[in-house]
Amino acid sequence: MSTQPLSSRFQVSLPTRSIFTVPDGAGVGIECRSGSVWVTLDRDPRDIVLAPGERFEGSEHRRVLVSALEASCITVSDAQPAAMPLPARRRSPWRLLPLGLSPA
Repeated sequence: MSTQPLSSRFQVSLPTRSIFTVPDGAGVGIECRSGSVWVTLDRDPRDIVLAPGERFEGSEHRRVLVSALEASCITVSDAQPAAMPLPARRRSPWRLLPLGLSPA
């Protein structure tokens, strides 16, 4: 069984004034490949503008909006996993399955 996190990476082409939304930005990397984009996070006063070759990495569980200031291309990738999923718990072979009777 592998414990390495699966990394996803994809490119998005954004026309001028379009918006790309990332529901949870924790552990997500956004790299500007061409054009320029404005990155904003919910409840964060910073203005982050990325030019080609610049990268933003989210570290908090907040929604991220990427607005294209001009026709742009971005790469979205998992910078680091926000949390590793826990392995599914196996049922003990010694535990009895309930059959509709209560232990009275």
